[in-house]
Parts: sequence; C-alpha cells; structure tokens
Amino acid sequence: MEKVCVAVLGLGTVGQGVVRVLNNSAGQWAKKCGADIEIKRALERSKERAAESGLPEGVVTDDWNQIINDTDIKIVIEVLGGIEPARTFIIEALKHGKSVVTANKDVLAEYGEELFAASEASGADLYFEASVGGGIPIINVLKQSLAANNILRIMGIVNGTTNYILTRMTRAGLSFEAALQEAKELGYAEANPTNDIEGFDAARKIAILASIGFHNRVRFKDVHVEGITKITAQDIAHAADLGYAVKLLAIAAEDNQEVEVRVHPALVPLDHPLANVNDVFNAIFVQGDAVGETMFYGRGAGRMPTASSIAGDVIEIVKNLQRDCLGRISCTCYEHKKLKDFGDIVSKYYLRLNVVDRPGVLAGIAGVFGDHGVSLASVIQNTADRKENAELVVITHKVRERDIRDALKVIGEMPTTVGINNLIRVEGS
Repeated sequence: MEKVCVAVLGLGTVGQGVVRVLNNSAGQWAKKCGADIEIKRALERSKERAAESGLPEGVVTDDWNQIINDTDIKIVIEVLGGIEPARTFIIEALKHGKSVVTANKDVLAEYGEELFAASEASGADLYFEASVGGGIPIINVLKQSLAANNILRIMGIVNGTTNYILTRMTRAGLSFEAALQEAKELGYAEANPTNDIEGFDAARKIAILASIGFHNRVRFKDVHVEGITKITAQDIAHAADLGYAVKLLAIAAEDNQEVEVRVHPALVPLDHPLANVNDVFNAIFVQGDAVGETMFYGRGAGRMPTASSIAGDVIEIVKNLQRDCLGRISCTCYEHKKLKDFGDIVSKYYLRLNVVDRPGVLAGIAGVFGDHGVSLASVIQNTADRKENAELVVITHKVRERDIRDALKVIGEMPTTVGINNLIRVEGS
C-alpha cells in the first residue's frame, strides 16, 4: 500500500490542526509508516472553516455519505466533539471496516463499550490518545508501556481551564469570579464554562483512564464530581500557609478489588510534583506495582498538542494496515470489580468554619469529632478583624468520608456554629 486515504470529521480548532500536521509533514510519512497519507475528504458545513483549513477544492463536503461509502478511505479522524452525530459516525465508520481516531472524551466516557464492540466486530482499529491529556501520551502508555503493571493509583490535573483559574487565585490573590473572567478573556474558558469549572470534563477523562488502568468499565455517571466554584481566596491563602497548593484532581485507585473514581478540589503538599503544575498545563501521576511512581506532563489541550496525538494514532494505524494487523489493541475492560461507595473513601481533610468566640467552643467541636472517629492533626484559630466570631481552620488525620460528614452534620446544628465554609480533601501526602 503506497497511499492511505483518510477523512477528517470537523474543521474546527483541532481539525485544522490535524490538517496542518498531516500536510506539513507529508514528505515524511512514507519513511515513518511505510505509506503516504492523503486527506481525501473533510466533513464541514461552515464555508469559513473550510476556507481556513487550506484544503484543495473538492475535498471538503457536508455530505457524510461521500465519506462512509468511499472504499478508498481507510481511516476516519473524528474531531467534531459532543455526543451526536459523532457517536453515530464513529460506529458507522467502524461497521464499514474503517479505522477511527477520535479525541472525543464525551462519547468514550458514555459509550466506550459500544464503540469497542463495533471495533472488535469489524476488526477495525479504534485509537483515542488525544481524548485525555491533549498532547500528553497517556492512553497508549497505560495500554502498552505499563501493561505489565498492576496499576495502583492514577491522579492528575486533567483540565487546563480550572488549573489556570486556581493558579491565578494563588499567584495574584484573585477571587474565583475574577480569575474565571480572566480565563474567558484569554480564551482558556468557554462562554459557558460549566463543563470545566464543575469538574465534568475531568470526570469524563478519569473515567477513561480508570477503565484502562483497572481493566474495569467505568462510565461518567460512576464518577463522584465536585467543581471549584466554592474555592475562595481565603482557602487558597490558608492552604499556602499550611504548605499546600489547591488543585482540581482527578483520582482513580484500587483497593481490595474495589475501584474508587472521583474528581474534586484537593490540597496537595507543595513538595508533590502536581503542586507545581500551573497555568493551563496538565499532568498525570501513575503508580504501578513494578514501575513505581511516574508522571506525564505537558499541554493538555490546544490545536497543535491535540493534533500531535491524533496524528500519532494515524501513523500507528497506517503501520497496522501495512502489516495487516488491525485490531491488535482491543478493549481491556475484562474485570468486573465493585465501585467503591464514595462514603467509604479515606482521606485527610481541610475544614474552615466560623464559630462563636467564647470559651469551650473548640472543646465542644473536638468532642464531636472524637465521637465520630475524626482525629485532628492541627487547628488554627483566627480572631483578627472579628468582633464576636472566630474562624477555625482544621486539618484532620485520615478518616472515612462518611464519618467526617456525619460529624459536620452535628457540628452544623450546634448553636455556637455560625457557618461551615468549606471542606476540602488533602491528597498526595
């Protein structure tokens, strides 16, 4: 095979990046993978985007049938985003024997099982390196490079928007609202940033990583999700004073054949590698029983980093086509492990609350914690600029989520409690 024809679905930011990478390095493909790669078709309705792509006249179409019925097209690159029509197009392409490269975390986190079933039934490849971490290699690392390991824990910063917001809150003392507005102005946050700031984007990504890492089907709905909207400048400042940075973490771990998958803000010790991942960068920390601790760092989004991962997948599929070995990397979700109830997770906790400033209040709160098996590692009391109330900042030892929640329910009903301001888990110790 001297030439492999591909189709690109979508000529938005990432789609145009894919076109640029494939065309700019056209002279190298025969040496890298044994065949030339030609973009024969691109699906796009916008005439403006079609013109911006620089593709020759006649390549861009708004008719899906011109792609799915073209037997010359061996690889379909899906960068439309969203669930539909992307899901339908991916499945139809696979059923027609066309291999697929996708960056679509939404479809994979919701319909991964269906997609892999279609891939295995047809013998066509399904690659999705760009779905998590943008330009950071992590999917194929888990599937191949670390395949000899029992993965113990995956923990990462996988959303650049929230990481930028928290970085600006830390470095410039901005409020959440001010940092979000700055992120919008710079193009790091969408006009509607809900998927990012509420943690949904990160949840879809950790569902994918957990499914691969623990060989167990994890869907988006299985992930406990908390966003960063309740993080305040006070929390950031207290964390820094205590030796921590605040990050939105995506965490997956296995213990006694139970898998826990969660996304939430966390205090991370300043000497932990993830604490120093700032701005829009991403990093994924993986612990295996043989390899130990590893971390993968880089740009987690953007036109060219994402296009880099997509083009890498295309090269691998072309190699497979050349050697007649499609379908060698299949679904790895062959286990049926229990998903741990979120109330049973164990963590340290940071707690900030306001109480009436009078003798015996702290002792009463400590007593309630003790009754629920919550041990306190440190307590800081701040009465500055407060007339009648005091602010307490508490760090606990490791405790079950259910136990600290039960304790806080009692504390919240005490007449000396003015308000429970925030509860943030402490990870990475």
